[in-house]
Amino acid sequence: MLPKDQWYVAGWSEQLGPSGLVARRFLNEPVVLFRTAQGVLHAVEDRCSHRAMPLSAGEVVGDAIRCPYHGIEFDGRGTCLRIPSQDRIPPTAGIRSYPVVEQDDIIWIWMGDPALADPTAMPRHPWHRDPAWSSYYDYYHAECHWQLLMDNVFDLSHLAYIHPRTIGGDPAAHFGAQMETRLTEKGVMVDRRLPNCEPPVTYVAAKGFKGRIDRWQEIEFDPPVIRIWSGGCDVGTGAYEGKRDHGFSLLGLHAFTPETDRTSHYFWTMSTNILDPELAARIFHQTKVTIGEDIPVVKMQQQRIDDDPSRRLIDIASDAGGVQARRVIAALAEAEAKRAQSRAA
Repeated sequence: MLPKDQWYVAGWSEQLGPSGLVARRFLNEPVVLFRTAQGVLHAVEDRCSHRAMPLSAGEVVGDAIRCPYHGIEFDGRGTCLRIPSQDRIPPTAGIRSYPVVEQDDIIWIWMGDPALADPTAMPRHPWHRDPAWSSYYDYYHAECHWQLLMDNVFDLSHLAYIHPRTIGGDPAAHFGAQMETRLTEKGVMVDRRLPNCEPPVTYVAAKGFKGRIDRWQEIEFDPPVIRIWSGGCDVGTGAYEGKRDHGFSLLGLHAFTPETDRTSHYFWTMSTNILDPELAARIFHQTKVTIGEDIPVVKMQQQRIDDDPSRRLIDIASDAGGVQARRVIAALAEAEAKRAQSRAA
C-alpha cells in the first residue's frame, strides 16, 4: 500500500512561474500543478469533467485553468467556473483538488484525506536559502518502486562499486565503516564513519586534500524525505567531534514520490559549503553524474523483481537503516488503513 496521508514533494518552486502548469502523476493519480497569473499555486486532477481531456494540455487564464477541448474553466478548488456553450453549470461539473504548500523552495502535495493535511507538518529544509550553503536542484524519473530508491540511499556501501569516479573511494573503507542505526521521533538515523581513508575524487576536487581523511555519512529519514550529511576532514582534525567547518561538506535532500506502483519521481538537491560558484557548479555536476548512475541500477533491480515477485530478498548488515525505514512506512500505511476502516464502519 502507498501511504496517501502524508506530504510528498511535487516539484521545485523555481520550476513553475506565473501562469505556468506541469502535469505529473502521483500515487497513480494524474495531477496538474498550476499557478495563477498572480502566482498562487494550485493542484487539481488532470482530467476535465466533460470528456476527460487532460487539463495540462490547456492553459492558465487568470485564476483558472482552461480545458483545450471545449474551453471549460476550473479554479484551484476544482470548481467549474465557465462552460462557454451554456450559462448553467451542472453541480457535478467540479473536479478534485489537492492541498499544496510551498516551503523552502519545495512544492508539497497531499494526496490523501484533505481534512488531515496539516500545512505545518512537512519536514523543513532551510539550507536551500542559507547563504552559508550553495544549493542546486534537479530531478530524475525512475522506473522502479520508490522503496528501491530509499534502500539505495540508505545503503551507501554501494558507493565504491557504482560511483568510483566521484564519491566512491576504497571498498574496504565502506564495508568496514563504523555504523550505528537508531530510531528517531519520526523516522530513522544512520551514522556511518569512515576514519583514515583515501579521499574520493569529488572530495579532492572540492577541497584539495593531499592525504587521508576522516569521512562521515549521516543518513536521516524524516518521512517522506531523506537527508544525507556527508563530507570529510584531514585525519585527526575533529571531524567526529563536530569540528567540520574547515573540511568539505555535502548535504543531499532526496525525495522519492511514488508515480505508480512501479515508477517514481526522484527529486533531489545538493547543498555544499563550497561557495565559489564555479567550483560549486562542478561539484553539482559530479553529484548529478553520481545520482544518474543509480537510475539504471534501480531499473534493473525492478525488472528482476518483476520477473519473480514472490522470491525473497536477503538483507545484509549495511541494510539496517533501510529495513527500519521500511518498517516506519509500513506503520504509516497500517495506521492509514485503520483510519479508513473506522470511517467505513
